[in-house]
Amino acid sequence: MSANKGWWVPSEGEDSVSEKFLRKTRESPLVPIGLGGCLVVAAYRIYRLKARGPTKMSIHLIHTRVAAQACAVGAIMLGTVYTMYKDYVKRTGQDAGEK
Repeated sequence: MSANKGWWVPSEGEDSVSEKFLRKTRESPLVPIGLGGCLVVAAYRIYRLKARGPTKMSIHLIHTRVAAQACAVGAIMLGTVYTMYKDYVKRTGQDAGEK
């Protein structure tokens, strides 16, 4: 059975993975920031795993998950507030200046 070795290469009209990632980052810059925050918090909490003291492993992992999710939710909230500001406050200010 012969395998198609170029199956993962995008066709001419499609963007590559890196081009698509950069385009999406420009459209919504807070998504990679939230993802980075999740990774930083998770890495820090895993680093601090040995110094957790008498805390049970399951409690430590739950706290790690909650902190990482807080970074993601915070980035989503910042993105939502920015979008609302851009769509409503700036547009309302521009409409008032035209009258």
